[in-house]
Amino acid sequence: MSKKDHKRSRLPNKAIAVVTALVLGAGGVAFVAANASAGGSRRDAAQTGQQAGQQAEQAGASTIACPDVGDRLRDVPQQAKPEVDQNLAELDAQVAESYKKLAAGQWEAGTSLGELQQKRSGTIAKIDNAIAQVAQPPAGLDELSACAMKATDVKPGDTGGGQQDAAAVQDGQVAQDGQAAQDGQGVAVQDQSGQAQNKKQGKGPSKADFVDITKVRPNVVKPRARAGASTGSFTSRCGRNEDKHLNPDNVIVAPGVSNGAHHMHDYVGNKTTDAFSTNDSLAAAGTTCTNGDQSAYYWPVLRVQNAGQGPDVNAPGGGQDANVGTILQPKSVTIRMDGSAVSKVTAMPRFLRIITGDAKAFTNGTANANASWSCTGFENRQLKDKYPICPQGSDVVRTFNFQSCWDGKNIDSANHRTHVAFADRNGACAKGFKAIPALVERITYSVPQGSRIAVDSFPEQLHKPVTDHGDFVEAMSDRLMRQAVNCVNSGRRC
Repeated sequence: MSKKDHKRSRLPNKAIAVVTALVLGAGGVAFVAANASAGGSRRDAAQTGQQAGQQAEQAGASTIACPDVGDRLRDVPQQAKPEVDQNLAELDAQVAESYKKLAAGQWEAGTSLGELQQKRSGTIAKIDNAIAQVAQPPAGLDELSACAMKATDVKPGDTGGGQQDAAAVQDGQVAQDGQAAQDGQGVAVQDQSGQAQNKKQGKGPSKADFVDITKVRPNVVKPRARAGASTGSFTSRCGRNEDKHLNPDNVIVAPGVSNGAHHMHDYVGNKTTDAFSTNDSLAAAGTTCTNGDQSAYYWPVLRVQNAGQGPDVNAPGGGQDANVGTILQPKSVTIRMDGSAVSKVTAMPRFLRIITGDAKAFTNGTANANASWSCTGFENRQLKDKYPICPQGSDVVRTFNFQSCWDGKNIDSANHRTHVAFADRNGACAKGFKAIPALVERITYSVPQGSRIAVDSFPEQLHKPVTDHGDFVEAMSDRLMRQAVNCVNSGRRC
């Protein structure tokens, strides 16, 4: 390994070139190139541009796909970590800002990607240099600066699934001032101008991202418990975020960075969790959990898309980052730790950090997409890349299964993944890993029939369901963790 130390050009007069057709829709822009013949009229060019726009609308929108630098890091020295984290967050901010230009029609084909690459190259060099101060930097980071356009199935006018031309109102309840009614039963009514704006900009997801859960075949397979298995469970009752603890931070991925997530998170458990939390501040904080569990449990909020209503419509993580609509409060939240199908479990170390799922799975690929969607009464059918359309009387369910194998040494890793792992299909941990309590978070929502829903996401991820993810910082007292392990290993339900 080695250390790795606008103008728009004028078009020729002989040809009128329609270089790009920019079609606003679903938060993305589709690109079509077409050339008019030499000597063509302005009307010809306009007609060509109109045809290109129609083709683009049929083809769907594009988004920006950049290599995930953070996911490639395997070992960052502790001395370099603050600077590396800051610059990784800056890479996310650069993509988010570029995407906003793309969605606003301010993107210049042939130059904007180059400008983004130049910014990313400088920031990646800072990451490389920060590591090089104390250790040999990883090879090939500079090769991750180039981004590309990714075609999507999101089309102009795609704003979600179900019956979407009017905001849903259930049982005559309408939320006021953009606030969801208790338990998320009501939805603010759209006005005509807001509805038109929503259709113009789109936000994603696409209609293809939704599926009728009754049409899905059962697909859940659990490993059979063997002799020596730990069959108990330990539950923390932490409420439904009644205190409205919300922020667009992520203390695991972007510590010290406000709006590091570019989407809003729901929190239960630790009452003070934000970008600036430390182990000491978490240990000193209060909790919403009735058993004193001070752990931080958080996930992206789920919204009903209703023309940008809501108190954060102009705020970072909200409307500024293309996350619009009324935030639904969970109907229920279950925080449970289960055992291993093949062995006893060992205690988690305090301040262990785990992320399940991938917030960038739409552009990264689905290798780390572990969150799943379902409906009450149908939870033997789990979806990773679709939102469920639930029948009348059934609630939407999000389930986060966390990695249950730990390397026995580290409370975190450079990419926040390699210090933990999932058990294999038989429930066993790989060599060098030991079984820990398996955290399962289950969140339900009452979604009015016919409403369109979308999980908060990075802007360029277009609210795809496959980007759902959950985050966890273990902050139980040693006594409470021992109690959890004893319950799990002894087969009790606590």
